[in-house]
Amino acid sequence: MQVQNWMSSDLITVDEDTPIIHVTKLLEENDIRHVPVVRDGKLVGLITDQQIKEAYPSKMTTMKAQELYYLLAELKARDVMRRDPVTIRPDETMEVAAVKMLEHKVTGLPVVSEKGKLVGLITQGDVFRVLISITGIYQGGVQFAFNLEDRAGSIKEVADVIRKYDGQIVSILSTSDTADEGYRHVFYRIKKMPEDRLQEMIKEMEQKFMLLYVVKDPLKEV
Repeated sequence: MQVQNWMSSDLITVDEDTPIIHVTKLLEENDIRHVPVVRDGKLVGLITDQQIKEAYPSKMTTMKAQELYYLLAELKARDVMRRDPVTIRPDETMEVAAVKMLEHKVTGLPVVSEKGKLVGLITQGDVFRVLISITGIYQGGVQFAFNLEDRAGSIKEVADVIRKYDGQIVSILSTSDTADEGYRHVFYRIKKMPEDRLQEMIKEMEQKFMLLYVVKDPLKEV
């Protein structure tokens, strides 16, 4: 999954001379948390809602309203923006985007072409959308979690049992981070199926594999 397929490309941007009061208004009116700062179409900085909050010193609260307004009016995008922000290319994967956000402790990444042109923005919300997409949770159904040996064919063996009961697999995800050495935690999501057939399948799974849990996600309660 490449960034270019998930990024926002219809961006709201400002230049370096834009007053911070105007930037704040853009964030609030458009319900966004990031505003790229550009010069001739190229990225020169990034402003977040958190940076704007930090740009308002607490000592300002003791000032007269007229003095406070004057100081804020003088504050420009260049005074608040993060210069040389962490960026990502449109042809990189969403996994790389997630790693960059986690490692650099940021909530959004400007997407920049090889020539330095700003072409989009990817945020934590987009990462969540990818997670929802690959798990298939909106299709409902049931999720099974297994502790399987980390060997060739172990994932297929479970899939064969699901097919035996005419189950339709929506997604298969796995990780070794939470499992013991030599094992993997594997998660299967299947579409809704008749309850009697589901229970028969669960019994066979419990006999053949280490079944950790079975969950029906109640999205109606979300």
